[in-house]
Amino acid sequence: MARPVKKMPEQWKKEILEAAQKLFISKGYEETSISDIMEMVGGAKGMFYRCFQSKEEVMHALGNQMFFSNNPFEKVKKRTDLNGLQKIRELLIFNQSDTERNQINIQAISILKDPHILAAAVEENKRVLTPLWFELLEEGKKDGSIQTDYAKELSELLPLINFWLMPSVYPATSEEIRHKYQFVIKVLSFMGLPLIDDEVSAIAEKFLADISTKEE
Repeated sequence: MARPVKKMPEQWKKEILEAAQKLFISKGYEETSISDIMEMVGGAKGMFYRCFQSKEEVMHALGNQMFFSNNPFEKVKKRTDLNGLQKIRELLIFNQSDTERNQINIQAISILKDPHILAAAVEENKRVLTPLWFELLEEGKKDGSIQTDYAKELSELLPLINFWLMPSVYPATSEEIRHKYQFVIKVLSFMGLPLIDDEVSAIAEKFLADISTKEE
């Protein structure tokens, strides 16, 4: 009788993330237990803890994986029909259209209350997103669609804005979140990055509604 093939740790991680994604979307993050995840992949809890330290770490890893598998920066980078500012606006629209990743991101709001998770997320955004934002901002400066002397500063600021808007990080009412958002838009416009047009405004409204509802 043939012995069952043992899975390598990387295979377990892959299957755990796949199961977690399905369960977080269908049941919700809070309602999904580690036992639920391991039941779906056909493994014991001990194997989970050989791959991840916690359910929060799974959520963080899943968010990263979903971003890189459908990277909005790479999508707009290839567009030769758009200038730098248009690429940034298209990036925001494309990012919000990724329904499954947005569901995961909204559910991840609560775990940002953990300072270790928050610190890891900020560091990851700084390492990954800042260079990508800087590249687009520099492109906009070269083609004249973005008028700013602060491309470096904006590239560092933009990845942090979402954290500032999250009520789990900075407690705020729905009205206060919207007021903060208006402040951000005015500051970015003053700095030479006028992001808002009709399409961006529509997706921003949905984003604000989602994060406000999640915290109620």
